Amino acid sequence: MDKEIVISVKELTKEFGSFTAVDHITLQVRRGEIFGFLGANGAGKTTAMRMLCGLSFPTSGSGTVAGYDIYRQAEEIKRHIGYMSQKFSLYENLTVWENLNLFATIYGMNAKSIREKADAAFRALGMESMRHVLVREIPLGWKQKLAFTAATLHSPEVVFLDEPTGGVDPATRRKFWEMIYRSSAEGMTVFVTTHYLDEAEYCHRVSIMVDGQIKALDSPEGLKRQYHAETMDEVFRTVAKDAKRGD
Repeated sequence: MDKEIVISVKELTKEFGSFTAVDHITLQVRRGEIFGFLGANGAGKTTAMRMLCGLSFPTSGSGTVAGYDIYRQAEEIKRHIGYMSQKFSLYENLTVWENLNLFATIYGMNAKSIREKADAAFRALGMESMRHVLVREIPLGWKQKLAFTAATLHSPEVVFLDEPTGGVDPATRRKFWEMIYRSSAEGMTVFVTTHYLDEAEYCHRVSIMVDGQIKALDSPEGLKRQYHAETMDEVFRTVAKDAKRGD
């Protein structure tokens, strides 16, 4: 049986005056899927993600995230998703534990659940000795793991990762993707943007946005076959070669 559709948008559009940032995009993402959302800077990825996260209303089109309507139920969407940005969204002057507690409270968890899940997370990550250390004092790779944990401690149906591996070394990126795979295997849907084209290979499916439109959407292997390419970098260069916006 097909897995449940967790994200569904049809003809989703966002205009700013005469500028169309997101131009009638249509896609569906299933439970437990790792979905790569690619595009150069200016392609419309961030604007689209903001609409999916309930942070911006579309100009037209329709969509649901975790079963909630993006127009009428934006607050419900926010409670049922997690979000992690490139800057990791952590408070440097708070401790590791204080950051987890803060984000879990914002997501509506009660004190007992926070403590139980945080303790389990610290054990799984090997961060038990760090719980009272200020975030600014821990290495970048640990910050990345902590930010992902903060975004998912409340067991959201979908986690949105906005270029989560920017600025970290390849070995750390690999370990981070191991966390993504574990979450996916447990049924969490992962919607991820990245500038690292090798990371697109780790996704179940990938879309490529060009000038506000989705120009390609398939599995990495399917896209490489379609564009007669050996790597996702080659696919991306072919699909985006005529882009008018972006880098």
